[in-house]
Amino acid sequence: MSNAELAIALLQACQQRGIMLATAESCTGGLIIAALTDIAGSSAVVDRGFITYSNEAKMEMLGVSASTLEAHGAVSRETVLEMAAGALTHSQASLSLAVTGIAGPGGGSAEKPIGLVWFGIALAGQPVVAEQQLFGQKGREFIRHETVRHALQLGLQALGER
Repeated sequence: MSNAELAIALLQACQQRGIMLATAESCTGGLIIAALTDIAGSSAVVDRGFITYSNEAKMEMLGVSASTLEAHGAVSRETVLEMAAGALTHSQASLSLAVTGIAGPGGGSAEKPIGLVWFGIALAGQPVVAEQQLFGQKGREFIRHETVRHALQLGLQALGER
């Protein structure tokens, strides 16, 4: 399934449930919300997208704590959990998708290699969940594209689809 088809499926799943959706994006720079809003009629479901590339934006827009960022870094399970929860808190959405990672070509380390992406999914009334993916050093465009794909798939899974 293409990213566009996944976006359509996610929008339909949200619409059937009567819920709004928000994103909190770092390494994708808005590509997830763009994939969703490329679809006509998405305004019935999409509330907003937070593009929080800097740590300051994560703190100001999503309420990620400075202590979390200092202790674990921007690319971490702890940070993405706070990003996903913050997107729900600061929106009208009942579902949020959050991503933070290292798309490259620089910025990786032994502990956090290029291609590491953390995903956070928050569904109102349920615990926020996080998972990581290692996409490898296959280039910035590949990592970002696959991050969008995986986030959309996780959104569908969170709603009991696929």
